[in-house]
Amino acid sequence: MGFFSFFNKEKKETLDQGLSKTKESVFSKITRAVAGKSKVDDEVLDNLEEVLITSDVGVETTLRIIKRIEARVSRDKFVNTTELNIILKEEIAGLLAENNSDLPIDFESELPHTPYVIMVVGVNGVGKTTTIGKLAHQYTKAGKKVYLGAADTFRAAAVEQLVIWGERVGVPVIKQKMGSDPASVAYDTLASAKANNADVVIIDTAGRLHNKVNLMNELTKIKNVMQKIVPDAPHEVLLVLDGSTGQNAFEQAKQFTLATDVNALAITKLDGTAKGGVVIGISDQFKIPVKYIGLGEGMEHLQVFDRKEFVESLFS
Repeated sequence: MGFFSFFNKEKKETLDQGLSKTKESVFSKITRAVAGKSKVDDEVLDNLEEVLITSDVGVETTLRIIKRIEARVSRDKFVNTTELNIILKEEIAGLLAENNSDLPIDFESELPHTPYVIMVVGVNGVGKTTTIGKLAHQYTKAGKKVYLGAADTFRAAAVEQLVIWGERVGVPVIKQKMGSDPASVAYDTLASAKANNADVVIIDTAGRLHNKVNLMNELTKIKNVMQKIVPDAPHEVLLVLDGSTGQNAFEQAKQFTLATDVNALAITKLDGTAKGGVVIGISDQFKIPVKYIGLGEGMEHLQVFDRKEFVESLFS
């Protein structure tokens, strides 16, 4: 077995294990939905609708999936219940495929900009700083030179945590004293990164949603200041969401997409929850590609999201 086939096998095992709680929950519900039925009829579709909604896929996305399956059943005339999983996989993968991204698709990809600037947003407690640390590790492992900016200056713990991750991964962290202007930290980070020929810059930001206007103003200010150093920064605005919060993640996505131009999503903590369906719903409703999924505590447990592998793992 070659190195890459071993790596892919390991990645698949991590994905399967990480989604196991969601998979068990979805499968048991689907089994009940088709019990005693030989073909997919209106009753099965009604039951399936309930399965998807209670699996945190979301009402709007569920209705779109059901509509697609209804069209398949109508076209094929007779669809037996044993085919339902195959159809579900195909239609959900098709739905996710509509949210294409022009962002780099993995850590080894050639970066379209140097330095490639990522601004990370999200409320406190979703795994934002941990995600940044894991991203730094993955990019460093791929041979990229990474700088981190601790622009969440309102929480001492956030700065300390980022510094710890920087030491663990072996990348520099630019910081200022507690309560400093976040935009000033972002400016210093980009100036230092550019002077030292960094490939990737990741900026942590404060995760407060209590006042959307303040949040919007703060993120806009950070963007404007960064553009004095790198004119088209940030290239990626990554929203981190906690998958275990289910529908609450939808609300956070709504608030942050109103506050700033989010163009990528990272959904964390999928390994400890049966709410993995939230990945499908958020990707569909906000038309923003899910770029990363978090499947555990280890540095390697942040994976680039592959919609086909995800759906295959969930419904096989």
